[in-house]
Amino acid sequence: MNMYAVPSPGIPGCPPGLEYLTQVDQLLIKQKVELVEALVGFESNNKYEVRNSMGQNVFYAVEENDCLSRQCCGPLRPFTIHVLDNLGQEIITVTRPLKCMSCFFPCCLQELEVQAPPGNTVGYIMQQWHPFSPKFIVANEHNEPVLKIHGPFCGWSCLPDVDFEILTMDEVSKIGKISKQWTGLLREAFTDSDNFGIQFPMDLDVRMKAVMIGACFLIDFMFFETTN
Repeated sequence: MNMYAVPSPGIPGCPPGLEYLTQVDQLLIKQKVELVEALVGFESNNKYEVRNSMGQNVFYAVEENDCLSRQCCGPLRPFTIHVLDNLGQEIITVTRPLKCMSCFFPCCLQELEVQAPPGNTVGYIMQQWHPFSPKFIVANEHNEPVLKIHGPFCGWSCLPDVDFEILTMDEVSKIGKISKQWTGLLREAFTDSDNFGIQFPMDLDVRMKAVMIGACFLIDFMFFETTN
């Protein structure tokens, strides 16, 4: 089986590079294990493979950061993540500014911008203040709220998978989820390498699908990155 999905040709009205996302309703984001990080605890730039339901690599994502930020700020660090297709073309840029993080202070809220292609903003993820549960607003390119993401108490769950539900703005309908998937005892204990699944409606605006990929990265850093 071909392990790489071929990028789709252009579609009118679809940002260049996002054409393939019109064909899928779920993605697997697999963080690559870094041997040096696992052995000595030296934080390296995160790298991810984005796969479809058949296990084919669709995109490849790499964090751009400096050594000082990684070692001193840990999971709080600002970052830029470049998402590339299988031809090596950058199709999505995800940017997180440096901000403090605390569930007790509403002034310390996280946010993230998603561009597709680079230079063309398609949406934002903005944390909503809540003392116990992770809550986010998904906004379009005009900063208008479109969807919500709600996570479990303090970002944890007693179940192997941790689900962050994607909801309509009225919170009546659940239309998808971002799930942190259990990767096994050794991997969970000795690395911060995680697997995530994203499910969304097939007919969801392709720009919002790209923003959901960004939301997955933010959730990973906020709740599942360990501080060395």
